Amino acid sequence: MIINKKKASLLAGTVIFGSLIASPAMAQEEPTIQPAAAEDDMIIVTGSRIQRRNTETAAPVAVVDSAEFELSGTVNIENVVNALPQVVPGITSFSNNPGNGTASLNLRGLGSTRTMLLVNGRRWMFYDTNQTVDLNTIPQFLLESVDVVTGGASAVYGSDALAGVVNFRLRDLDGAEFGGQYSITDRGDGDRYQIHGAIGTDFADGRGNVTVFGEYYNRQDIFQGDREFSAFALGGSPLQQLGSSLPPQTRLTYLGDGDTTGTAFDTNGLGIFGTPGSLRAYSTPGDLYNFAPVNYLQLPQERYLLGGYGSYEVTDALEFYGEVTYVNNRVDSVLAATPILVNTQLDYNELLSNGFIDQATRNQFASLDATETGADMNDGFVPVQVRRRLLEAGGRANLDERNAFRVLAGARGDITDYLQYDTYYMYSRTRNSNIQQGNASTSRFTAAINGTGDTQVNIFGENTLTPDMVDVFRIQAQNGDISDLQVASAVVSGTFGDFALGAAEPIGFAVGGEYREVNSRFIPDEFLASGDVQGFNAGQPTQGGYNVNEVFAEINIPFETESGMRFELSGAGRYSDYSLSNVGGVWTYAGGVEFAPIPDITFRGQYQRAVRAPNVGELFQGSAIGFPGANDPCASNAARGGGSLNAICNANGVSDAIYASDTAFANIQPDPQIAAFFGGNPNLAEETSDSWTVGVVLQPTAVPGLTITADYFDITVDDAIITISLQTALDLCYNTVQDLNAPQCAGFVGTRGPDGGFSRTNAPRLGGANVASLETSGIDLEVSYGINLPFSVIGNDFADLNLSFLGTWTELNSLAPDQTDPTDVITCAGEFGLECGEPTASFKWTSRASYVDGPLTFSTRWRHLSAVDDDDPTSDYFVERIGAYDLIDLTMAYDFNDLVTLTVGVRNLFDTLPSTPEFDANGVVTNDTNSLLLGDFNNGEQSNTYPSTYDVLGRDFFASVLFRF
Repeated sequence: MIINKKKASLLAGTVIFGSLIASPAMAQEEPTIQPAAAEDDMIIVTGSRIQRRNTETAAPVAVVDSAEFELSGTVNIENVVNALPQVVPGITSFSNNPGNGTASLNLRGLGSTRTMLLVNGRRWMFYDTNQTVDLNTIPQFLLESVDVVTGGASAVYGSDALAGVVNFRLRDLDGAEFGGQYSITDRGDGDRYQIHGAIGTDFADGRGNVTVFGEYYNRQDIFQGDREFSAFALGGSPLQQLGSSLPPQTRLTYLGDGDTTGTAFDTNGLGIFGTPGSLRAYSTPGDLYNFAPVNYLQLPQERYLLGGYGSYEVTDALEFYGEVTYVNNRVDSVLAATPILVNTQLDYNELLSNGFIDQATRNQFASLDATETGADMNDGFVPVQVRRRLLEAGGRANLDERNAFRVLAGARGDITDYLQYDTYYMYSRTRNSNIQQGNASTSRFTAAINGTGDTQVNIFGENTLTPDMVDVFRIQAQNGDISDLQVASAVVSGTFGDFALGAAEPIGFAVGGEYREVNSRFIPDEFLASGDVQGFNAGQPTQGGYNVNEVFAEINIPFETESGMRFELSGAGRYSDYSLSNVGGVWTYAGGVEFAPIPDITFRGQYQRAVRAPNVGELFQGSAIGFPGANDPCASNAARGGGSLNAICNANGVSDAIYASDTAFANIQPDPQIAAFFGGNPNLAEETSDSWTVGVVLQPTAVPGLTITADYFDITVDDAIITISLQTALDLCYNTVQDLNAPQCAGFVGTRGPDGGFSRTNAPRLGGANVASLETSGIDLEVSYGINLPFSVIGNDFADLNLSFLGTWTELNSLAPDQTDPTDVITCAGEFGLECGEPTASFKWTSRASYVDGPLTFSTRWRHLSAVDDDDPTSDYFVERIGAYDLIDLTMAYDFNDLVTLTVGVRNLFDTLPSTPEFDANGVVTNDTNSLLLGDFNNGEQSNTYPSTYDVLGRDFFASVLFRF
C-alpha cells in the first residue's frame, strides 16, 4: 500500500478507466527526480519494501485495475483473476466434487500453496490446514488494483512465494458509496445479487482517514441436470452414457466358490434386483446409475462481509493505523445419494421369511450354498459384495459455514528526513463448521442387512427402504476447522541521505524483522474419525503449528548519466529460523537489474531464490480416505498372460485365476475412481525454488500512450512436497519399478481385496515427501495503447479509445515425481488429464477494447485458450483433444452525473458452452469430440468438462448501479 502522508494514488499514470485488464507497473513518463527529503510522492510497489518515486522494478508486475471488476460485472474476485493468463484455475464456485466452498488462486499452475496472497502488502487470513487464502474473504468492491508479481519473492515476503505474489490493494474513501448488482443466465437460472456499502472520511485536516464497509452476496444453485452437456455421466471408449456401478436397485457380487450355473451370477458374476426381491443378471451400461443430474454445477453461496480500516497521523514521527475484517460465508455442495459398498454374508432363508426376496431368488442362493466347499457348504449363508445407492436417504448435502476475522494494529512515521519506520501486529482466525447430511454408518448398515443387528432392512430393490429403515443406518456427520495466524513485523526504510550516484535518486534500503506463528486444527466427529462412515470421506484429526523468526534487508542502487541513460541494481536477502526441526534456518535472496539506454526502452532481469516451509496439513494431517480418478494397471490386457506386469500384479493379489474370468477387469476396477488413504508426514523439509525473469519495456515517445512489455520467466521448484497422484503412484510401482519390495510400492502392499481390486478396506496408502521437481517457463506479453479520437458519438469534442492485451505463452509446465529420475517427467504445457488436472493452455490471453465518450463507456473483452491434448500418451481416450476456446463479453456503463453510475453487460455473448452430446440408440456419443470441450470421464473430471476453466453458465447478463455521495 502507499504509505506516504498524502496517500498519493499508485500507478495513476498507467491506468485509464475501462482501458486495461492489466497494465504494466511502469510510469508513462520519466519520473522527475526530487530532493531526498521530499517524500510526498514516495510509494511502495509490490515486490519490494523500499519506497520509491517510480513504479519500475526489476521483477515484472502486472496490474489489474478496479475498472476491470466493474466492466466484467464480477462480484467474486475469482472470476477476474482466473481469467489472467498467469493463472490456472484452482477451486472455484463450480467445484462441487471435489470442492469445499472456497475460491483459491493458483499462479503459474504451481499450486495454490505456492502462491502468496497479500492485502495492502500484508498477509491475509487463511482457512484450513493447507494455509490457503479464500478469495471470498476479500472485499472486491473496495479494490484499487490487483498486482501480480512473477517468480519467487520469499526474500521480501517470506515463505510461500514460490510462484509469485498477488497483492490486493484496497482504497481509502472520502465520502460514501452504495451499490448493488444482479446477474442471471440466459436460461433464467443461477441468480446472483450483491448489495454493498462503504463510508469513509478524512478528518483532522487530512491527517486521518477512516473507512468502514459491509456487503451481502447471494448466489443461487444450478444443477448439472440443468445443462444438456452435463446431464449424463459420460465415459468409456466409445464415449457413452455411463455412470456408477452402485445402483439404487442393489448390485451383488458373489464372493463364494459355489457353482453359479443357472443363477443370475453365471453371466458375469454380478446380479441386480431390477424388480424388488427378484435377482437377475447385471448388465453394463444399462444398469449403471446416472449420478450427474443431482450434482451441483454452480454452488450456492451466501456471504456477509463487514470491516473497516483507518489511520491517524499524530505527528510526522507517529501515525497509527489499523484494519479489521469479519466474514461469514456459507456454501453448500450436493452430491448424489450415498453409494455404499460392504462385504457380508446374507441369510437367504431369513430374507425370504421377511419378504425381502422371492422364492426364485432364495433358490438361487441355496443352489450356490449347496455347491460351496468346506464349512461354507449348506450353512444357510452366501458371501456377497453389496453395492447400493441409498436414494431413500436423500442426497449428500455438505454445508460449509466459515466465520473468519482479522485484526491489525500498527504504527509508522519518520525517524529522520531520510528514514521511516513501519511496525504492526496482525491476528486472524477462521473457524469452519462442516455439517454433512446423507452419510451412512458402515457397521450399522452391514448389521442391518445381514440380520446381526436389532433391525433388518430391505435393500433388495429400488425404493424398498422405508424411513424407519433409513434411520437405522443414516447419520449426520460434523467436522470443524480452526486456523489462526499471527504476524509481528517491523521495518526501517529510507535512503542514505542525499547520497546519490550521478543524477539518480539516492540509494534506497529497507531492513527489518518478522515473527510469524501458524496453528491449524481439523476436528472430525466420531464417525469420520473412526472411518465408520460412507458418503463423504472419513478422516482422522489433524492438529499442529509452528513459528518462525526472520530478519531481512533490501537495497536499491540507481545510476543515471547526464544523457539520460539509467542503470539500477537491486538486491534482497532474508534469514528465516523455523521451529520445525527439519527446516531450521534457511536463506532466501534476490538480485535484479534494470537498464534504460534511452527513456523509450528499459531492459530488466531478476534472479530469486525462494523457499516454502511445509504447511500444517502436509506435516500433521491425519489419515483420510479419498477417491481420485485413476486407471489400475492390473486392470488391463497388458497384465494378463505373463510378463513383468503380470508378475507384480500376481504378487499383489491379482491371481491368474482372477484374470481367467471374463469380468476380471470390471471386478478389479469397477469404477473410474479408486479409494486411497492420504496423510501427513512430520519429517518434511522445505521446498526451494529458483526463478529467472528477463524482459523489456517499450514506451516509444514517437507513439504516445503505447506501452509494450515482454518478459521471459523460468521457475524451478526442487524438493517439492507432493503426495503424488494415485495414478502416478500406480504407474511408478506397476509399470516402472515393478518390484513390490521397492519403496515406490510400499503403499500398495497388502491392499487388494479378494477380487483383485481396491476398496475402502483395502486401499493404497499415500503420503507427502520432498521428492518432486516442478518447472514452468514461458513469456508474458502486455500491450496497452490509449488514443484520443477527434470525434464523439454523444456530442463531445473528442472520445478515447483504449486497447489492452495480456497474454502468456507457456513453454514448459512439468512435474518430475521423482526428481532423481530425469526420464520420468510429466509435461503439462498444452495438456490436461489425470496427471495434469486443469487444462494448461500453451497460449492464453485476455484483451479489452474500451470506447470512452464523456459519461459513456462501451467495452468488449476477448478471452482465449488454445487447444489442449490429453496427457496420457499410453492410452487412447475417446476425448484426446479439447479444441481452442474463445469468449466475448460486452459492457456499457453510463455516468448520469458524479453521483450515479449504471453498468450493464453480457458475458459469453455467443453462448459458448460444451456442445450438447448427441447419442445413438445405445447411448454412444456421435458428435465430433473436438468440438465438445469435454474432459474424458476417464480423467475423473466433473460435469463432463473442466468447469473452472471452461464456462458452464452460458450467456450471462448483469446490471449494477453505484451511488456516490
